[in-house]
Amino acid sequence: MSIVRGETGARQCRIGCGACCIAPSISSPIPGMPNGKPAGVRCVQLTDDNRCKIFDHPERPRVCVNLQPAAEMCGDNAAHAHAWLERLEQMTRP
Repeated sequence: MSIVRGETGARQCRIGCGACCIAPSISSPIPGMPNGKPAGVRCVQLTDDNRCKIFDHPERPRVCVNLQPAAEMCGDNAAHAHAWLERLEQMTRP
């Protein structure tokens, strides 16, 4: 989820990034992944061009809905976002 600004100036995900759907573990059920997903594994809801199939759907996990783009997380590109989220995952591992 690399950050960009929409027409209104609001932060939006960079299309095609997908970092937040790959790098972190997700313990909540996801359609097609009832036990969530481990860190570093692509979510089954992520398309080949790194877009969320359930982005605007009610079955999207709350944890995904609540994760919002932020400059420090997203940086200038997807590589930065992946690295930042991987570090966060390592620092918060039980």
